[in-house]
Amino acid sequence: MVAVHADGGTRSAAYAERLTRQQTARWKRWLDVQAPFRWNMRRLTPGFTLDIGCGIGRSLEHLRGYGVGVDTNESCLRVARARGFTVFTPEAFRNSAEYNRAGRFDTILLAHVAEHMREDEVVPLLQQYEALLRSNGKLILIAPQEAGFRSDPTHVVLMDFERLTRISDRLGFELERAFSFPFPRWVGRLFTYNEFVVVSRKPGPGGASSTRPA
Repeated sequence: MVAVHADGGTRSAAYAERLTRQQTARWKRWLDVQAPFRWNMRRLTPGFTLDIGCGIGRSLEHLRGYGVGVDTNESCLRVARARGFTVFTPEAFRNSAEYNRAGRFDTILLAHVAEHMREDEVVPLLQQYEALLRSNGKLILIAPQEAGFRSDPTHVVLMDFERLTRISDRLGFELERAFSFPFPRWVGRLFTYNEFVVVSRKPGPGGASSTRPA
């Protein structure tokens, strides 16, 4: 996935080509390496999702296409559309009356995007879309841990539990859970694909209670 507001590297055709090679390699599909991440996404029961920084559609695939993607990389969007997903540039999304309306989405997803940015950029990015999230809807933030952070030169800031939770707090959301996936936190210093996952809720009736990171 690719950042919606990042440097030119993540907006380039070359970046889109690299994502496509990495995510659609035949051996990865044969081994179904995305199976645990697909399972994790679905168990969070996101409902109809706005995937900010959707890239070529990896998370939308996990969601069985039940959502809409937004990205600044038009090369990524062409790949995502060819895969059958509904995706937009930010400008085109703003002009989409069907999706750009208050309370339209059950979840806002920001997966493998925040690390391409600084915290003071992530917060206003999410604020642009906050009104589209229904009352008591979810915000799911996912970012790589240390080994994954080191694997991509376009990464800017390690978005750990503290930073991701602070982003949620600055939006006025209520922390629901924070956990390391697929392995315990210490594994992320060595394993490229370990993730920080932070789930919070927009204030509303029946708000979630907070839990500490696992």
